[in-house]
Amino acid sequence: MTPSALPSSHPLADGRTATSPLIAALTGGRPDHRPVWFMRQAGRSLPEYQEARAGTAMLDACLTPGLASEITLQPVRRYGVDAAIFFSDIVVPMRIAGVEVDIKPGVGPVFARPIRTMADVEALPSLGVAGDRGTFDTGLDAVRAAVEITVDELDRTPLIGFAGAPFTLAAYMVDGRPSRDHLGARELMHTAPDVWQALVRWTAKAAGLFLRAQVLAGASAIQLFDSWAGSLSARDYAEQCQGGSHTALMAVADLDVPRIHFAANAGHLLIELGAAGATALGVDYRTPLDIAAEMTDGRFPLQGNIDPAMLAAPRETLERHVLDVLRRGEAAPGHVVNLGHGMPPHANPDVVKRIVDLVHERG
Repeated sequence: MTPSALPSSHPLADGRTATSPLIAALTGGRPDHRPVWFMRQAGRSLPEYQEARAGTAMLDACLTPGLASEITLQPVRRYGVDAAIFFSDIVVPMRIAGVEVDIKPGVGPVFARPIRTMADVEALPSLGVAGDRGTFDTGLDAVRAAVEITVDELDRTPLIGFAGAPFTLAAYMVDGRPSRDHLGARELMHTAPDVWQALVRWTAKAAGLFLRAQVLAGASAIQLFDSWAGSLSARDYAEQCQGGSHTALMAVADLDVPRIHFAANAGHLLIELGAAGATALGVDYRTPLDIAAEMTDGRFPLQGNIDPAMLAAPRETLERHVLDVLRRGEAAPGHVVNLGHGMPPHANPDVVKRIVDLVHERG
């Protein structure tokens, strides 16, 4: 890689993470061992996370640099994973922009005012442009500070920045809260396509600026996380959402970092997800990795895809499953081991550590 657009002090530019197993695998290489990290490893199941975040609301924790950094680092210390994932939330860019949103325990993101008309979209805060010291860019300073603290501690272990994909962000904003089938968003894209596309342009810009801030502050790769894209047909995704994801991913294209695109329950969208500007694809647990490699003509390094439910299985059953994932991952030009979705909040940290050790020994 030649990340010439990155600051000279960036971990990829100064060599700290350029030859790490994660970056090697994400760029089609075969490192000495298969790298492994877990989506939602920062927080969720770790007792030290519960202790660190006690008394602090989720979004406040995300925007407190020292706390966000500490939570990001905890799984690296405990598990010995090959990457840290930045502790944040997909709605943090909205909070920074000034949109009224909160995360309600047991519910998820809740917006004070759902977005359903062009007037609603036009009333959204201005985001400015990268480097413009407006309100949004200034709000990103807490994110930059957290990334810088974390990268200094990680040294040669890469940090992965992340953002929610524009479709998922827009779906939350239309419904105002989590939805089982995202019917409101799917209806809006067909009944008022101009409103829908305007909202996707806003969420795409927010996600792209959020990702770019993390990379310039030191993240060595990024992941665009589309929680709900699996609810769409391939046609609707391509026509109504792919452009937004492309905008978000291309916001860091000139920085030459690996760009992972992951969508849950979206095995039928792998070709479209790749075409949105990804350099690597996350694959959820429903699609075997060798099948995913065949579907995408072996063009993308793949990430995944241990079934999170298997973390509760008997030890022998889990180990067979992990080894099967390793075997199937050999079909891809590069393979990063991960869960096929997020870490369950009740996962046993000792089991997670055994997976890391097994991957490092056998992968």
